[in-house]
Amino acid sequence: FFRPLNIRVALVGVEIWNDGDKCSITQDPFTSLQEFLDWRKLKLLPLKPHDNAQLVSGVYFQGTTIGMAPIMSMCTADKSGGVVMDHSGNPLGAAVTLAHELGHNFGMNHDTLERGCDCRGKADNGGCIMTPSTAYPFPTVFSSCSKKDLDSSLEKGVGMCLYNMPELTESFGEQKCGNGYVEEGEQCDCGEPDECTNPCCNASLCMLLPGSVCAHGQCCEDCKLKPAGTPCRDANNFCDLPEFCSGTSAHCPPNVYLHDGHPCFTIDGYCYNGMCQTHEQQCITLWGQGAKPAPGICFERVNSAGDPYGNCGKDTAGSFTKCENRDAKCGKIQCQGGANRPVIGTNAVSIETNIPLQEGRKILCRGTHVYLGDDLPDPGLVQAGTKCEEGKICLNRKCQNISVFGIHECGVKCHGHGVCNNKKNCHCEAEWAPPFCDKHGFGGSVDSGPVRLYYYGSLMTGTIVTIVFIIIAAITLYVKRKTLGQWLFSNKKTAIEKLRSVKTTGGGVTNDPNQEYTAALSRPVQCKAACVEK
Repeated sequence: FFRPLNIRVALVGVEIWNDGDKCSITQDPFTSLQEFLDWRKLKLLPLKPHDNAQLVSGVYFQGTTIGMAPIMSMCTADKSGGVVMDHSGNPLGAAVTLAHELGHNFGMNHDTLERGCDCRGKADNGGCIMTPSTAYPFPTVFSSCSKKDLDSSLEKGVGMCLYNMPELTESFGEQKCGNGYVEEGEQCDCGEPDECTNPCCNASLCMLLPGSVCAHGQCCEDCKLKPAGTPCRDANNFCDLPEFCSGTSAHCPPNVYLHDGHPCFTIDGYCYNGMCQTHEQQCITLWGQGAKPAPGICFERVNSAGDPYGNCGKDTAGSFTKCENRDAKCGKIQCQGGANRPVIGTNAVSIETNIPLQEGRKILCRGTHVYLGDDLPDPGLVQAGTKCEEGKICLNRKCQNISVFGIHECGVKCHGHGVCNNKKNCHCEAEWAPPFCDKHGFGGSVDSGPVRLYYYGSLMTGTIVTIVFIIIAAITLYVKRKTLGQWLFSNKKTAIEKLRSVKTTGGGVTNDPNQEYTAALSRPVQCKAACVEK
């Protein structure tokens, strides 16, 4: 299903519950989802590292729901997963539902009529995977809308773990030379011999050709390893960090990003799971351009109700909970401006509340109750990781201090010459060496490779060429010094006038996050179930 999207889903673990359920699975899909996600975070993740987990159950859910998953939650410790009902005698039925819920984790919304999605799967062949309801025959392809949603999610930082290759020995499934995946015992795999165009790989044997050091990877070029320090993955948002070739591997190092709780570069927010969540961006998502967060009093008044239109989520019994004033900005999002009605979904309800102020004035608060289908929780709730106060972030519907992440303790060990990444290691400025940025070196981190070796090599090459050029020029000047001297004297006045007429211009300003990152690092800073190929 996912290969056309340039995504490989690698199965790294299967657990069968023969002796009873390890978490409560009931006919309530929402409660079952929360129970499973909690169990995954506390029990499964420490036991077996992975990117995403899906529970396939024989319990029949209430109503028409056959699966449920949080949207845009891939790679998160608390939300990257889903529950799937085994609803058909045909195994393809559960497989399609699992792909559908995994699509939600990737950030894919439903293919509704008003979205005008291009679906290669005709209706009589099942349509596309992200259609709101599934029937026989089962769909097997993703639509143009799904591809667009996926691209948008990846740009926002969803799926920061997906650039890390799973270990070859951990994947389930039959190994085969020619399937396009490098597996245990293979040096390369470029597909079947009649389709392979890789000049470094013997397609019949899946072995490197004589003289080749590598065949695949962002750090492999012309069958050779790229020099250490060669950029191989740019920072793709305001919480990401760039990676560089190590000089010893054909693959780019695993993706790393800023430590949770680190301020976002150029944006008033904090990083969480590699993303910078803000109330403003969520308002724009719900209400379109021009929308902005409502004043704090809107959050406090509306979310103290504890009803479907103002709450801090649900408790374990499925009842809406009231927000305490200190947690109000972690409940239902409250906005102002934007479109007349929510721009997300067809079943979104606009909830407008007028709050009276002194002197007859009042504030209009705009909330939403969005129904995107039986398999999606309410997206009208403030997303985890959103800044709720200075130095505080939304976690589990509570406004908590960023100190819970240990960001300050981690930052201290970088000695003011780097920032902390998500592995709690220092990413050093270009002039300082990991692991603690306390000695001069080539920058980067133990996780992302050196920043400067490649540029240093280029500088040395340029210096040698320049020196050679100067020597040649000196010889030429010596031979032709008389003629050249006469020419310079005769043109001296003209040359001076031209030099005086030259105006220097300043550099342009850019919003490129990579440049913002470079500028920020030049100053002292205080402080696997899925993979995608890029």
